[in-house]
Amino acid sequence: MNEPEGPPATEAGTSDAPDRASEAEGRRAQRAVRERRLALMGDPRYFSVKGGANPHTRTRWGTRRTVDRERAIEQWNGLRRTLEELGIQVLVVPPDAAQPGLVYPANAGVMWDVDLPLPRSERRFLLANLLPTRAGEQTRYARALAEAGIATETLDPALRFEGEADFFPAGTCYLLTHGRLERQRFVPALQWPPWRRIYGFRTDVRVLDRLAPRVAPREVLRVELTLEAHYHGDTALCAFGPGRRFLLAYREGISPGDWPRLEEAFGDDLLELGRADAERYAANSFSYTSAAPGAEPRESFLVMPAGISERLLAQVRERGVTPITVDVSEFLKKGGGSVKCMIGDLGVVVESSSS
Repeated sequence: MNEPEGPPATEAGTSDAPDRASEAEGRRAQRAVRERRLALMGDPRYFSVKGGANPHTRTRWGTRRTVDRERAIEQWNGLRRTLEELGIQVLVVPPDAAQPGLVYPANAGVMWDVDLPLPRSERRFLLANLLPTRAGEQTRYARALAEAGIATETLDPALRFEGEADFFPAGTCYLLTHGRLERQRFVPALQWPPWRRIYGFRTDVRVLDRLAPRVAPREVLRVELTLEAHYHGDTALCAFGPGRRFLLAYREGISPGDWPRLEEAFGDDLLELGRADAERYAANSFSYTSAAPGAEPRESFLVMPAGISERLLAQVRERGVTPITVDVSEFLKKGGGSVKCMIGDLGVVVESSSS
C-alpha cells in the first residue's frame, strides 16, 4: 500500500515551505510599494486674464478677454477627474487672487527624470522664471511642492525659462524649444485696427547650458518656434506613447531649418499635424503610460483637447495609444493654454502603501 504523498522535496531532501514563505513575503513587500504618477494642477477659483501675454488672451482690438469662471471650473474638474480615473494622483496648488495664471502649472518648472520611478524625497524640481506678470507664481509652486515633500531648485533670474512647456523628453532625447524674446507691446500697423501687439516667445536658449548636463547622456535637440500663437513648445510638439517614441508636430510652428532635424530624429514616428488640429492645440496633450506594477504590457493614453479631428484620433489609436478627449476650451480661448498647460508632470513617484 502506498503511503500518502508529502510535500515535494528539494534537492537536499527538505520541504520547500521556507521558499514559499519567502515568495509570499516578497509579494507582500511588492504590494507595500507602489508606483504612481503625480501631477500638479492649479485651483481655478480666480482664473482670469491678467497680463494678456499671448494672442489667445486678447480680442482683435487688443482688449483682454473675459473668462466664464463657472464654465472654467466645471472644465477643470472634468480634467482632474479624467486624470484620477487613470490612476494619476493630482496635487492641487491653492488659489491666489493675485496669481490667476496658477491654472497653467506646466510653466511652473521642470521635474528631472519624470519617467524614472523615485521616492518624493529623491525628486528635484527646477522652478521656472516666468513673465513679470506671473513671476509671483514661483513662490506658490515652491510652497506646494515643499508641502508635498519635493525639493526645488532655482535658476539665474536673468534667464527666462518656462519649464516643461519648453523642455521635455521625446523618444531618446529632450527637446528644448525657444524663440525670440520680446518686450510685449503694441505697435502701429497698416490694418484695422491700426495696431498690433508683439508677444514674442518665452524661453531663453542660453538656458541650454544649465539643462543639458542634467539630462546627459541624452541629447538635447534645440527647436526654434516661429508662430506667436504657439508660443510654447508644448503647443506645437507632443511626445507620446511608450517611451514617448511618437511625436505630434506642427510644421508651421517650427523653424524651417529645424524641421528636417525632427524628421531625422523621429523618422516614421513623427506625425505631422494639420492646421485645424494644431489650432485646437492638439499638441497640447498629456501623455500617460500606466505605471501600475504587473500591468505589462503597460497601457498608454493621450489626454487631448475636445474638438480635434477623427482622423487624428484614429492615427493615435493606430500607434497603440488610447486617446481621451476633454473639453478645456475656456482655458484655450481665453488664456491660451489647453490640456498639457494645465498639468505639471511630477513624474512617477514610488510610495509605500499599507494596503
